[in-house]
Amino acid sequence: MTSTTVLFLLYDGVQGLDVTGPLEVFAGASRHPRATYDIRTASPGGSTVKTFSGLRLTPDQDLAATPAPDTLIVPGGEGALEPDPRVVAWLREHAPRSRRVVSVCTGSLLLAEAGLLRGRRATTHWAHADRLRAYDGVEVDADPIYIHDGDVYTSAGVTSGIDLALALVEEDLGRSTALVVARHLVVFLRRPGNQAQFSVQLTAQTARREPLRELQTWITEHPAADLSVESLAARAGLSPRHFARAFREETGMTPGRYVDGVRLECARRLLEDTTDGVERISRTCGYGTPEAMRRAFLRTLGTAPAEYRRRFRPASV
Repeated sequence: MTSTTVLFLLYDGVQGLDVTGPLEVFAGASRHPRATYDIRTASPGGSTVKTFSGLRLTPDQDLAATPAPDTLIVPGGEGALEPDPRVVAWLREHAPRSRRVVSVCTGSLLLAEAGLLRGRRATTHWAHADRLRAYDGVEVDADPIYIHDGDVYTSAGVTSGIDLALALVEEDLGRSTALVVARHLVVFLRRPGNQAQFSVQLTAQTARREPLRELQTWITEHPAADLSVESLAARAGLSPRHFARAFREETGMTPGRYVDGVRLECARRLLEDTTDGVERISRTCGYGTPEAMRRAFLRTLGTAPAEYRRRFRPASV
């Protein structure tokens, strides 16, 4: 089985989490029996680099002697604001030969400096969007957490690199594997790239008590089930009144609001990732009827499901 090289480009001033977050995703996915990831790191001269926070990272190899990988990860950091000419030159020569070129945070500035974003739509950390706009031919959208344009993927600030890495693992190994990795990292579910941060799993706190913590996961996995307070309380082994109070205290939101968020997220994901009809999606996600789902979308997102799909479903679906 041919290995899939995933190369992380390192340089002085890199943001540590831009490297370690996505790297942990690919490392976790490597446990999958079909995974063939060969994870590598490289820096100019093969030298140890000092991250923005002071952490030192020792690369596997010299960037100059490194061929184009299958998947190239270009992290951001303060060092990307004044790019090393050796990094830019290597990107200009080798990145076009990679199957996928991925930037995290201000790593997009390095791609732009190498001319790799010309004629493409891209994102970056919101604080540096104007800087990216200064490059000719780059269509900058600072709202999404990541953008896929052809063979180039760009992501927003820091932790969005984890979301993007999970999306790449899902491309390679399927959604179930990506979900296993996400749970291991306590991310629950990856956020869709074309929408901003309104994930109920990330907004809510994780309950301290095991029955409630397990119930949060169960709700996510069974959005079409009876998720009334009475039913959830019985599953948790508590009275409805005690359950409602405990759930709110430990998660920061009422059971009803949590369920609403899970169902909305389920419907958004299916509208984005599938060609299923609205009626089927409404049943799958627990709304029962298309009209109930439509009201939920209008109330929360200000748009109807059909319009949401038109705006946010990738053309390849």
